[in-house]
Parts: sequence; structure tokens; C-alpha cells
Amino acid sequence: MKIVFTGVSCVGKSTIGKMLADKAGYKFFDFDYEIENYFDHPISFLKREFLTEHSYRKKARVVLNKILEENDDNFIIAMPPSGLMDFYWRIIKQDDTLVTVALKDRAKNILQRIKFFDDYSNPIEVELSEESEKYYLKDISLDIEYFGRTYKRANYQYRIDGKSASEAVDDLETLLLA
Repeated sequence: MKIVFTGVSCVGKSTIGKMLADKAGYKFFDFDYEIENYFDHPISFLKREFLTEHSYRKKARVVLNKILEENDDNFIIAMPPSGLMDFYWRIIKQDDTLVTVALKDRAKNILQRIKFFDDYSNPIEVELSEESEKYYLKDISLDIEYFGRTYKRANYQYRIDGKSASEAVDDLETLLLA
């Protein structure tokens, strides 16, 4: 089975995707990591080359094509929040063997999992003030609304609802692989 996970940042796509892939014996691809490998630059530097995210996705689509062309079966790809938009969506919808899953959760639950990275994609520790938490909660909510429109395209929409990653993996294993 070929599975594509999408969802807003920090919803758990990579964590859940990797855990499910390991459990099922599938390959796992973190799309952001694959982009950085392919272009040999951190995403933050790649995005600076473009005026818009749309233009960036146009360039990055080559990586999605490469993954799909080089892998016949049994993999999971963790896509960015824009995973079912424009250039990515045109590629995904052409392959009727792909199963798309939009992972969803409440903004307050996502805020508890928020991670920060430097320009070189290294994780960094950030202590959030009460004001920062309000800002990120609003930002996450806006992302849920904005990207949520495209998540209706997914074959499945799975609500994490604050479950642990292992609980979500068990649910998704039953939903997708049983």
C-alpha cells in the first residue's frame, strides 16, 4: 500500500507515519527531509529563492515524482501542510494506488507538540511565553482553516483528538492495513 499523510505542522505526520511504517514493514519518507537531500540545502534556504510557496512547490514537485517513480509499493510519505495542493495534488491524483490521509487535531493539542527548528533544520528549544502561546494557537488555527479546505480531497480524514502517537498508529493500522 502507498500512503500519503498530510496535515498542519506538528500534527504528527512524521512521528505517526514513521511508527506506522516501522510496524507494517514499510518504507518511510519525510518529504521535507527528501527535499533537503535532493537539493542539498535546508528548506529554509530553498524557500528564500522563491517569492511564493506556490513557486517553491513547483520546484519541489520533482522530489515527489522521484519517490513515486522509484518505489512501487508499501511506503508512507509524510507531506507538508500543502501536501494536497496544486503541484503536489496534480501528481497524487494521477496515481489511483495512493491512499491519502489528512491527520487532524485541535489547535491546543498541536500547540503541545510544537517544535522549532533553526535555518539548518536542527531542532531548537524554545520556551513559549503566554503571549507566544496565544500567537501560535491563533497561527495553528488559521493553518487548520486554510489547509483544511484541501484535506477534503483525502481518502481519509483521521482526527487524533489528543491521542498519543501509538494510539493513533493503532487506529490507523486498523483503518488502513486491516
